Amino acid sequence: MRAADGGAILAGKKKTEAQEPQSLEENFSAVEELIGQLEAEDISLEEAFTAYSKGMSLLKQCNEQIDRVEKQVMKLNEEGGLEPLDPQ
Repeated sequence: MRAADGGAILAGKKKTEAQEPQSLEENFSAVEELIGQLEAEDISLEEAFTAYSKGMSLLKQCNEQIDRVEKQVMKLNEEGGLEPLDPQ
């Protein structure tokens, strides 16, 4: 049985929630690691579901981080001042 591995994934989730938010790069790296776990042939269904759920949560965080950055993007106007960039 692979409860120890699944527990490690769950423990990592609790640990991440208690820490400060990770950078976008750290979240993408964690998603890549989870993908590697999901691609393993010997992963149990329970482990796969846990890894998938964790990955989806991380991708949601990544999307929120990208949205925040997009809202902060500014452009220079003709007078040298900053104004919001129109996403068209």
